[in-house]
Amino acid sequence: MTACGGGTTPASEPTSQSTGDLSKLDSLKVTDNGEKKTPGVEFAKPLTVAEPTVKLVSAGTGDAVKAGQTVQLAYVVMDGNDGSSLEDTYANDPEKLDINDQLKSSNAAMYNAIVGAKVGSYIAIAAPGNATASPATSAKLIVFKVVGAQDAAPVLQKPEGETVTPPAGLPTVKEDDKGIPQISVDGVAAPKELISQDLIKGSGAEVKATDTLTVNYVGVNLVGGTKFDSSYDRGQSTSFPLSGVIKGWTQGLAGKTVGSRVLLVIPQDLAYGAAGQGEAKGDLVFVVDILGVK
Repeated sequence: MTACGGGTTPASEPTSQSTGDLSKLDSLKVTDNGEKKTPGVEFAKPLTVAEPTVKLVSAGTGDAVKAGQTVQLAYVVMDGNDGSSLEDTYANDPEKLDINDQLKSSNAAMYNAIVGAKVGSYIAIAAPGNATASPATSAKLIVFKVVGAQDAAPVLQKPEGETVTPPAGLPTVKEDDKGIPQISVDGVAAPKELISQDLIKGSGAEVKATDTLTVNYVGVNLVGGTKFDSSYDRGQSTSFPLSGVIKGWTQGLAGKTVGSRVLLVIPQDLAYGAAGQGEAKGDLVFVVDILGVK
């Protein structure tokens, strides 16, 4: 059907979708007790569900969450038998969750419940217990509040910031005609400790050890200068949790800022050890461009 003036009626925005054994949550009532305070939660006990169940309990008054945003959540986990609290984050800083394709593929029910929900909404998740486990487990009820939502920070295409002149004695870095950093290790001594040196100082968000980074990088062996890895050679940046890489990266990049280009000279005990991994042997040198963080 066309609207007045001959245009088409715009597609409606997605709304929060409930799913599962919803009748089991008919008795659930959630009372907001204010900021950073656990809500009042009442439900008929014992709670049993045959399948994971997600329900929008009450709608907030803020903006609707959109796919691709990052939401802030507070939640309480309760025992379905007696309602006792198993975990409660309401008094803490909100947890962050990316509403992206990865969440959609791993937990579609959670994704569909959050997309379209308004900030301030309460959403409940009931998870079945396991009677055959030893000991048997009861159903769990999770009640979370959508505290906030924001657009994901943009990912840079290349480092941006103030150029820094490094001290003498470090590997030298020059860009080739394609803008790819080339590392020379001629005359560089083995490091006695981790060296983390800004080559470009970005002005973006500060990196925490618990963050997930998007970077471009190139790595060479300190002895011989042989390149063993490069995201540039693959033609695309890469993302990973900073807590899941070698210690030299975790320690050397935490505290740096988005937009920075960082030179890392990493002793083998903070890399892959004396045995190395693949072509990466002994002390290693990396140039890392920090393009985004979440």
